[in-house]
Amino acid sequence: MAVSLPGGTYFLDTICIAPGGIRYSAPKCNKWKIGGHMHAIRTRLPKHFVLEERLERYADAIEVRPQSYAGRWREACHPLREGQDGPHAYQGLWLDLGCGKGGFTADMAKRDPTTLFVGVDFEPVCMAYAAEKAVRRHLHNMVLVPRSADRLSDAFAPGELDGIYLNFPTPFPRRKEAHLRLTHADRLLEYRRLLAPDARLLLKTDSYPLWRFSLDQLDLAGYDVLWQSEDARAERSDDVMSWYERRLSAQGATVYAVEATPQTTPIPACVGQRGSMSLVDYLPADLDAMAATYVPHGMRGTVTNLRNQRLRAATHGQPHADARPARDLRHDIHLPPQGG
Repeated sequence: MAVSLPGGTYFLDTICIAPGGIRYSAPKCNKWKIGGHMHAIRTRLPKHFVLEERLERYADAIEVRPQSYAGRWREACHPLREGQDGPHAYQGLWLDLGCGKGGFTADMAKRDPTTLFVGVDFEPVCMAYAAEKAVRRHLHNMVLVPRSADRLSDAFAPGELDGIYLNFPTPFPRRKEAHLRLTHADRLLEYRRLLAPDARLLLKTDSYPLWRFSLDQLDLAGYDVLWQSEDARAERSDDVMSWYERRLSAQGATVYAVEATPQTTPIPACVGQRGSMSLVDYLPADLDAMAATYVPHGMRGTVTNLRNQRLRAATHGQPHADARPARDLRHDIHLPPQGG
């Protein structure tokens, strides 16, 4: 089974995509190799879903050698039409980082055909679904790149991006996982190098703690906040909704958002952190009210543990800040002061 994918080697489930086409690998190899890094396939495959067949069928929308397009995405991806006047290049270039199954990327590409939208995700099943949307809807201005978020610098030239979407990224609430957050200052510094001077970075999340953490990190990494909202759906009701936004809004989630632009000051190699890395420290003081309405994705267990600790401390007449944390969070939890 041959496939018209450019160079690069990607191992996934029962398939190996290589410069020469597709070769089958061990049937139980449930991994995808991206630039030398192995990633497990986390998405459960539905019945009758043949991953290698999907990737081959919609390969035209997948670019596995993005480094060959660095600095020329707008021109290289623009379709050539006979008799067309004017430059053969897209007017804008936006990155949808962590695009998932590509619903938001596809909707944006349909809304603005003059802009090229590049969806990035390292989940192979998500790539297959996203590529299917691009091909079936004839979205020539939508390209999918199978890559992790920490490997963008060789795929795009400095100042090439007009914007980055961060739609409901994984919050990684523990301190030891803070470096994995897409809004960690180290990541934001890397984005600054790729963003044009007047570019935009737009974050949407259901996690109030991640939103507060991100505001601090944006300031630390040298961004100016243009807009921030504790109810983005009410303020920007015409915005295209991602799948997560529709799903979580239906569950009662409030959408928090922030839009920022990089400053023109020199970009430092790194910055020193000045605040807490645990999202627990960004939770509101009234956890009972949060539990009664909506608990952010990925923090339900943490909120439950904190409420139980405070209840036990109150039962024994101790200040809740002295309560011992639950075992699975013993290295991470720092209780906020009561009433703070």
